[in-house]
Amino acid sequence: MTSPTDSAHPRRASVAVRVGGTVVGNREPVVVQSMTNTDTADVVGTARQVAELARSGSEFVRVTVNNPESASAIPKIRDRLAMMGADVPLIGDFHYNGHQLLADEPAAAEALAKYRINPGNVGFGRKKDSQFSAIIDTALRFAKPVRIGANWGSLDQTMVATLMDENHTRPEPWSAAHVAREALIRSALDSAARAEELGMSREQIILSCKVSGVQELISVYRDLAARCDYALHLGLTEAGMGSKGIVASTAALGVLLQEGIGDTIRISLTPEPGESRTREVIVAQELLQTMGLRAFTPLVTACPGCGRTTSTLFQELAQSVQSHVREKMPEWRIKYDGVENMTLAVMGCIVNGPGESKHADIGISLPGTGESPAAPVFIDGQKAMTLRGDNIALEFIDVIETYVARKYAARSGG
Repeated sequence: MTSPTDSAHPRRASVAVRVGGTVVGNREPVVVQSMTNTDTADVVGTARQVAELARSGSEFVRVTVNNPESASAIPKIRDRLAMMGADVPLIGDFHYNGHQLLADEPAAAEALAKYRINPGNVGFGRKKDSQFSAIIDTALRFAKPVRIGANWGSLDQTMVATLMDENHTRPEPWSAAHVAREALIRSALDSAARAEELGMSREQIILSCKVSGVQELISVYRDLAARCDYALHLGLTEAGMGSKGIVASTAALGVLLQEGIGDTIRISLTPEPGESRTREVIVAQELLQTMGLRAFTPLVTACPGCGRTTSTLFQELAQSVQSHVREKMPEWRIKYDGVENMTLAVMGCIVNGPGESKHADIGISLPGTGESPAAPVFIDGQKAMTLRGDNIALEFIDVIETYVARKYAARSGG
């Protein structure tokens, strides 16, 4: 695991919360989580997707628990994951009826590692406190932490009305957006205070205040972080699809993480048709890794291409190398210490190719248009060989495999 870069601000101090075997907060590494989009009542399908997300690097996986069928499926999913060797904490996502589902399905309450509560819809009117209290009581009985997650799209309207009335009495009234942000933060903080009154410790509470706008998210979390020391979960409520979702998420979370705010993150991408759900995990990992906050898998520095690189060889090789190391990481992670910090470079011509390749642990400089059909390979800053012919990709991957086995010490029992 890499340390924060010299330019990064110190991580915000927050209370440590244990979720399964993982500690969130207390300046521990930022945790990556994701969420399934299967029908949770489909035990086989949900377990398969949870396992896929876990294998891709998701450290927590959240599942929807919205009806008796999904609640009763939770322990079965947990058991199937154990048989699959997928040891990942399951988070239950509750809205409206969580108090009833947890009461009716104690096996689900036991199998889940954490409960997510939305203070905007945990209950309404006189039922709100009793239903919120029921979930907290269950969490206390089973020694489970909770995430109290307020959402812009499901704000507590009673809280909004109260704050609007207060705002009318201000000498200089806030804007409507400011009132909404305050309602979001107060909803989370007041619910956390109520949970503590009911007997929950600060070491069992994580907060989130999610919105869908980049600037709004940054403003909300800066304010929230200044007003509490609870562990914080970051993420846009709905980031969007494709490059829009990736850009919005990294723009918002990158600013907050650089300021030391955030203990666990999710990139809420809308999958494109046929796209794997694991894309959101990879984006979260790459965000943390490119910021120097964590290391998950060797990343490939690759030439963007220009008029000197009319061949697609370097693009195809970069893609093959990145895919190969991602596929190998589950095995490498078990066998080798520090392999996730390895740096690779696939360059397209003589201009920057040799220089960039020397800066990487392993780099290759492919021939540009009109250059000699040879590809020098650099290992630890020194030219080690030159590859030629039609099998450069396979030969270069073999060089990587040999380097990993030689360079990184085997773990005990690996």
